[in-house]
Amino acid sequence: MSARDTVLALNSGSSSLKFALFARDASDGEDASKPIVEGSASSIGHDDGRFVMRAADGSIHVDTARGFKTQTDVLAQIAAAFDEHTLAQPLAVGHRVVHGGPHLREHCVLTARVRETLEASVHFAPLHIPPALELIDEATKIFGDARQIVCFDTAFHRTLPDRASHFALPRRYAQQGVIRYGFHGLSYESLVRRLGASLPARAVFAHLGNGSSLCAVRDGISIDTTMGMTPTGGVPMGTRTGDLDPGVLLHLMRTERLDADALETLVNHESGLAGLSGGESQMQNLAARAQRGDADAALAVEAFTSAVRKTVGAYAALMGGVDLLVFTGGIGEHSAQVRDAVCDGLEFLGLRASEANGSRANVITLHAEEEAQIAMHCRALL
Repeated sequence: MSARDTVLALNSGSSSLKFALFARDASDGEDASKPIVEGSASSIGHDDGRFVMRAADGSIHVDTARGFKTQTDVLAQIAAAFDEHTLAQPLAVGHRVVHGGPHLREHCVLTARVRETLEASVHFAPLHIPPALELIDEATKIFGDARQIVCFDTAFHRTLPDRASHFALPRRYAQQGVIRYGFHGLSYESLVRRLGASLPARAVFAHLGNGSSLCAVRDGISIDTTMGMTPTGGVPMGTRTGDLDPGVLLHLMRTERLDADALETLVNHESGLAGLSGGESQMQNLAARAQRGDADAALAVEAFTSAVRKTVGAYAALMGGVDLLVFTGGIGEHSAQVRDAVCDGLEFLGLRASEANGSRANVITLHAEEEAQIAMHCRALL
C-alpha cells in the first residue's frame, strides 16, 4: 500500500502507547476497521518495557523486551519497524488526546491555531496535554507530510445536559471552563458504533481499567458520566481517588501544608486502590491477595466494585431503567470476579449476565476499539 492508502492511529496511555495502521478505506473489499498491523509498547518510563507489533495476516510478528523512557522514543521505534518491514508512511496520523480544554470539543485536523489552543489549555490537564503535544510534534517530524489529526476523549460527552456538566459552583466558573467534561469518549464511541442498531434506548457503559469511568447512554448519546473536569473524578481507580469530599483537600492543605503539586501527586498517583491496599494497584493481584485473606486488598476490591454498582443504580434511576450494561477496559473485559461483584444485587433492575426464561442476556463484555475509532475519524476528516 502507498502512503495515500493508510492511516496510523496512536492511542496514548499513562505508561503505554498502542498503535495501529489501517487502510484509508474499504474500497478493495477490506474491512476498514481491521488493522493492517497493530502493536503496543508497555511500561514506558520503566526498565521492564515491551514492544510488540503484528500483522493481521501473520506475516509480521515482533515481540521485544525493551525499556522506553518516553512515548516519543516509542514513536521512533514504530517508524523504524515500519521501515524494516517496508510499510509506507501514512497519509494521516490520528492522536488520542485525553483533554482538549473548553474550546476543543470536536475531533479536528491539527492546525497552528489548534495547537496554540491546546498549549493554552495545559492547566486543564497538566498531566496529559504536554506529553500529547510532544507526541504530536514528534509525529510531525517523523512522518513528514502526513496530516496530524487530534481525537478528543471529551468529544463524546459534549452532549451532556447542563445539570450533568455543571458543578454546584458560582456560574462564573462554568464560564471559565470549570465543568464536567467526561473521558474515555473514544472507547464509548466505539461501543456505540459496534452495537449499532442493537443498542437499546437505555444503556450503561463501564470502562474499567487502571483509569475507570461509567457513562449513561440514552439513545446513543452521553447524558451523564462519572469523570469530571479531569480524569481524577468518579469511581476509585488504580492510583486515583475518584470523587472526594473537597473538605479533605482543604484539611490536608491546612494540617500538612500540602501545595497544589503535592495534592496532585496524592490524588493521582498515591490513592485509589493503591492507597487503600498499601501500594498495590493491579486488580488481578488485589483479587488474589483478597482471596488469601488480606483485609486491605479486600477493602480495595470492595470499594471499587461497590462504587461501580452504585453508579449503575444511579444511572438506572436517571434513565428510568437499564436495558443493557456493557463492560469494557482491561478490568471490565478480563475480570469475571469484578463483573460478578458489580452485578451482585442489581437483579432487581432486570440485569442478566446469561439468558434466563427466554430473555436474552443484557450484561455483556465488549472490547473497545479505540484505534479503529480514531482511524474512522481520520477518514472522515480527510
